[in-house]
Amino acid sequence: MANSKRTLFLKRRLRVRNKLRKMNAGRARLSVHRSNKNISVQLIDDVNGVTLASASSLEKDLGFVGKNNVEAAAKIGTTIAERAKAAGVEQCYFDRGGFLFHGKVKALADAAREGGLKF
Repeated sequence: MANSKRTLFLKRRLRVRNKLRKMNAGRARLSVHRSNKNISVQLIDDVNGVTLASASSLEKDLGFVGKNNVEAAAKIGTTIAERAKAAGVEQCYFDRGGFLFHGKVKALADAAREGGLKF
């Protein structure tokens, strides 16, 4: 029986997350979610189960509502870096989920690195 795209995506997401979790125990996780219309990112403390900071293209003050392009991803990356610094987080690990590290996901990661996050 053939696997659906969704099943393959979920398997890939768990594989990536479990490998990262083994190597980066105790650090915050920068989790990315990309849909067809929006992109969002959360900085999560897995030890306490708390979201420390988040940013999304759904926020009206960022000016990218309903847009999912490279420019929006870069703005989200700089925003999450600023909010992470305000929360007192300097280092984290980048959880791309099941998405390829290419295009919008890469633009978000590069902008977060330029903003001062280390991963």
